Amino acid sequence: MPQPKYRKIAVLGYRSVGKSSLTIQFVEGQFVDSYDPTIENTFNKMVSVNGQDFNLQLVDTAGQDEYSIFPQSHSMDIHGYVLRRKAQFVQVLHDKLLDMVGKIQVPTVLVGNKKDLHMERVIKPEEGKKLADSWGAAFMEAFILQTAVEVFKRIILEMEKVDGNAPSEEKKCAVM
Repeated sequence: MPQPKYRKIAVLGYRSVGKSSLTIQFVEGQFVDSYDPTIENTFNKMVSVNGQDFNLQLVDTAGQDEYSIFPQSHSMDIHGYVLRRKAQFVQVLHDKLLDMVGKIQVPTVLVGNKKDLHMERVIKPEEGKKLADSWGAAFMEAFILQTAVEVFKRIILEMEKVDGNAPSEEKKCAVM
């Protein structure tokens, strides 16, 4: 069995879009429905994707807005990004991210909200997919635990693609 690969993932987005809920769903397997503003939390979790173990360090960041200064710590030693969507702000955040890391593309998954709450949905899934495609990123919508697992599995696969280790076929993701 190969050694586990270490990957650091930052979860970024506007205030109160569900960054912590998504992260805690993945790490602890429970949904947090109360809102308590996050300063920044770090979680660790082992997962197996396509037979490779990954030691993930997840950085659940404080909410950003269009006027926030992008923290340098969110660009150093980060292997991939999960961006939670809030209307047009996410484009500003993505632009700041690329400026800070000095690259034209980074492994990213854009995550839409409220898949299960059709009446509260502001952005259509087609719009999210179109935006993610323009970045060369993956797009997913979130609302349940299984989706949280799939989001973090997808960012691992995106990071592996950048490293030249893209799998020929998609296999099972085991959460440990």
